[in-house]
Amino acid sequence: MATASVNKPRIRAGERNGGSLPARQPGRFGPYGGRYVPETLMAALEELEREYEKANRDKKFQQRLDELLRTYAGRPTPLTFARRLTEKLGGAKIYLKREDLLHTGAHKINNCLGQALLVERMGKRRVIAETGAGQHGVATATVCALFGFDCVVYMGSEDMRRQELNVFRMRLLGAEVRAVDSGSRTLKDAINEAMRDWVTHVRTTHYLLGSVLGAHPYPTMVRDFHRVIGREARAQMMKAAKKLPAAVIACVGGGSNAIGIFYEFIKDKNVQLIGVEAGGRSDALGDHAARFHGGSPGVLQGTYSYVLQDAAGQIANTHSVSAGLDYPSIGPEHAALRDSGRAEYVSASDADALAATARLARTEGIIPALESAHAVAEVMKRAPKMKKSDAIVVNISGRGDKDIGILRENLKLE
Repeated sequence: MATASVNKPRIRAGERNGGSLPARQPGRFGPYGGRYVPETLMAALEELEREYEKANRDKKFQQRLDELLRTYAGRPTPLTFARRLTEKLGGAKIYLKREDLLHTGAHKINNCLGQALLVERMGKRRVIAETGAGQHGVATATVCALFGFDCVVYMGSEDMRRQELNVFRMRLLGAEVRAVDSGSRTLKDAINEAMRDWVTHVRTTHYLLGSVLGAHPYPTMVRDFHRVIGREARAQMMKAAKKLPAAVIACVGGGSNAIGIFYEFIKDKNVQLIGVEAGGRSDALGDHAARFHGGSPGVLQGTYSYVLQDAAGQIANTHSVSAGLDYPSIGPEHAALRDSGRAEYVSASDADALAATARLARTEGIIPALESAHAVAEVMKRAPKMKKSDAIVVNISGRGDKDIGILRENLKLE
């Protein structure tokens, strides 16, 4: 499961029609997406797809999810005008979509609540998950405690070192956190172990995947659970500015927070959609996680998308100062948006993200997650070049409490 194919997807067990399904095929975004999994998992994925389709038509399911998002997660999240940052940059008005104010500290709770309701519908009691920065793991552990599910979270040992606070939070919530020491000991390796667990316990276990990755229906389902971000942001902008923003900017690891805020604006051609990948410490393969700046199409962990890989199709190592952006592939819908030109994808370096963290903290009193800081770094580049009548919405996908240890190691404060 750790090998990507170069240029064309290899046929995997369970992939019904190879790599050339039409764009209208469920689970495909142009040529991207699909279902490249062992036959063992096909029944579980088909069951999940059926239950999700039923839930989409079930008003009671939607009402219960909406109630949990409102009374438990804390939606709607506000849209904050960043007055001082706007004044200092001297260009477009900057608005912050405050997913950092949600329960557990990030957007991840949206998807976890939705999938927890599906687990309940399917009658399963055991949930497994992967996590990199720990926020998805915390959100998974949280909903498992709320619903009474057994919970196992796989996490690379390097990420556990970087995110000790979130490891403790997961364990406090009752989850078993299993360290993964293989490979780069980060998110990719945690997903590998979670998938091995799922193959072994597929009848009793649900894999609560945390991003718009993996085999169909995950990229579509996770996106839909996060669409609430964009729906709110669109309505809030119309109320605050009486017009749509000129640009919407979000960081992109797997891509869940970005597609969540992008999706409601895709048809608005005058709204730029800008995803920001992890530029790391250099452009060399292994020093970054910018899939569109060094990657090529291939298959990884269930889906066909852009992958950082060498000429032989072996997965490249990645690096980012943020534990949540160093995955070697990207959600297939982002690949389609990039190829079509509807969305633009850029990168921000570790240094840029660290500087953006300090800048937002000192101008607005908001410490963003290091993932979100990559998006803030791009705002700092673009806003001064834009008209003062323009507006930018940047998704603050999480708060920086979890990153204080990394910030202390990397920032010299005066």
